[in-house]
Amino acid sequence: KRGRAQKMAMEWKLPYVRLLDATGGSVRTFEQIGRTYIPINPGTYGVEQVLCQVPVVSAVLGSVAGLPAVEACLSHFSVMVKGISQVFPGGPPVVKAALGYDITKEELGDERTQATSGVIDNVAETEEEAFSMVRQFLSYMPQNVWEVPPRAEPTDDPNRRDEKLLSIIPRNRRRGYDARAILNHVLDRDSFFEIGQFSGRSRLTGLARVNGYPVGAMINNPMFLGGSMDVAAGLKVIRLLQLCNTFHLPMVYFADEPGFMVGLESQKQGIVRAGAKMVCATYQTRMPWITFVIRQLYGVAGQCHDRPGGMFKRVAWPSANWGSMHIEGGATAAYRREIDSAPDPEAKRLEIERKLQALASPFRTAEAFNIEDIIDPRDSRPILCDFIEMAQETLKTQLGPTCGPSYMP
Repeated sequence: KRGRAQKMAMEWKLPYVRLLDATGGSVRTFEQIGRTYIPINPGTYGVEQVLCQVPVVSAVLGSVAGLPAVEACLSHFSVMVKGISQVFPGGPPVVKAALGYDITKEELGDERTQATSGVIDNVAETEEEAFSMVRQFLSYMPQNVWEVPPRAEPTDDPNRRDEKLLSIIPRNRRRGYDARAILNHVLDRDSFFEIGQFSGRSRLTGLARVNGYPVGAMINNPMFLGGSMDVAAGLKVIRLLQLCNTFHLPMVYFADEPGFMVGLESQKQGIVRAGAKMVCATYQTRMPWITFVIRQLYGVAGQCHDRPGGMFKRVAWPSANWGSMHIEGGATAAYRREIDSAPDPEAKRLEIERKLQALASPFRTAEAFNIEDIIDPRDSRPILCDFIEMAQETLKTQLGPTCGPSYMP
């Protein structure tokens, strides 16, 4: 039945929803059929095509192990129910046999490990809430890649200019702010559907609406790791980019990127290779993309706000600053010889940093046309609504599957 349902989704060009509460193979099967068998499952054949053609959702409603656990991730959106759902390749008896220690199924695979690791996107308190999340996710999506995402009846003024945007970014660059509030000030009010709240927390990602049109939306979260991209955030962003590119959703990015997360722990996690994947994933997209640089862009991670071709627009707020490296720290590296040879190295470092800071005005960058426009933050929503409206004609030319595989779980 699993394979039949998946085949129907492809042939009928309809979303595919899995309700999972099952385990995979069992050694009891060996006794029943009188032999062992090669682990293959025809029910998964073609899943890589399904993911590139129709929306796929997995709702985990109990303990799932083996293939059903993997199917939870073979989707564009997944949700589990707190207190009753667990996900693992092998349960406690398998862990005991393989590794020699006891563990409960809750400790092994409930939301405490699976949501924070990014295996499962969202967590619901009840099954009813899980079904509501499934419906909400699908409300932003087209039936298939041959259709334009559905527009809802607009309920928010496209020319709304919220005064709070003028002061929402602190003058002190070391202070954080409420990133979700910015989304609500600029996107259609209360339309942001967050995906992956508990993993990769330095970047908020999800779906939203702009004057009724569905979009992908993301913003750096300065309240976690200062908004720096770590491996987990990078993987979450890549999945959102691929989702939007596959299903023709414009991307809206509010950028405040201090750079890839540095330090020994980040190095051990493979941040450099994750960064390389992020660069490629960004350049492979073709959906319309608009970036608002709201505070900072630094290094290669900062570069990932930009795409060299296609329908791309970039504007900045007056609070923006940028560069290949931060002046603090970067000055010490670039001017090490001058600093070390000075009578007062600390005074020399501060002197150099002051000179460089005097060059850091975003208006100098705009004069050189290295940034297209610096805008009043209150104009962000009207500019965004105009861009998304214009993007609709471009989206119509992009309907159908993209060239090559467009989505990887």
